Amino acid sequence: MSIRENLKKIVYYLSGEIGPRSYLRTEALRKSAAYIISEFGGYGYDVFSRPYTVKDRIYENIYVEKKGVRYPEKILVVGAHYDTATGTPGADDNASGIAGLLELARLVKEMTFDKTVRFAAFTLEEPPFYRTENMGSYRFAKSLRDNGEDIEGMICIEMIGYFSDLPKSQFFPATFFKWFYPEQGNFILLAGNLSSKGFLLKVKEGFEKGSDLPVESISTLPLVPGIDFSDNWAFYKMGYNAVMVTDTAFYRNPYYHDAGDTPDTLDYDRMADVVTGLRSAILAFAVDG
Repeated sequence: MSIRENLKKIVYYLSGEIGPRSYLRTEALRKSAAYIISEFGGYGYDVFSRPYTVKDRIYENIYVEKKGVRYPEKILVVGAHYDTATGTPGADDNASGIAGLLELARLVKEMTFDKTVRFAAFTLEEPPFYRTENMGSYRFAKSLRDNGEDIEGMICIEMIGYFSDLPKSQFFPATFFKWFYPEQGNFILLAGNLSSKGFLLKVKEGFEKGSDLPVESISTLPLVPGIDFSDNWAFYKMGYNAVMVTDTAFYRNPYYHDAGDTPDTLDYDRMADVVTGLRSAILAFAVDG
């Protein structure tokens, strides 16, 4: 299957077959985790699960890695969350991100890397655990720091499926942003904090070599709403560089955290363009980057 068809298949399974995957729906989360494990395993990876308990319920992070042959101790993390907010099937948020994560892992499996790339699927990104120590990504990032691992950066894939060519389909946290960014929601955004600026620019450079999709970027203070609104927040808390790859969520998608966030609302051609761009960005780091 093509990249586009693989992405569509994954999104339709997670958000169509399984549906809402909130912290309350532990069986749906279990099925989602089993599916992610099966996909990773089917690509030929050894799959690792890291379960943990919150309020007497078991949740799990899942990861695989493509080991570097020259500098295996140097690691790039690529991650996305697979849970949803309550009451939404979460096609864009964040089945699209998981689809991108899985497809990237598939595409690079047979490549030779100098550095290690770790692909991680996180649980509990959404409320009520959002921006708490019970976020799956927080647990994951903390374990990396506690183990003293050499993390060169983290790419957070957060909502990559909603695009619009309509005029004024892109909104902003403040009016002045429209002087610097397009008012059509037909681009992908790379967002990061100030200390991650160098990392972000390298991701952007690599992305642009692999995709013709318009890409914008912003590196600024967390005072701008949305800069750290996903799993990249957890990596910032641990002192790591991180960049969020996003369609800008509620600044564009009218179905954000809504029952209308369904698979038929997504643009799978542009999603595929995001994935090819990210594959190029990963190569920029992993092959003697």
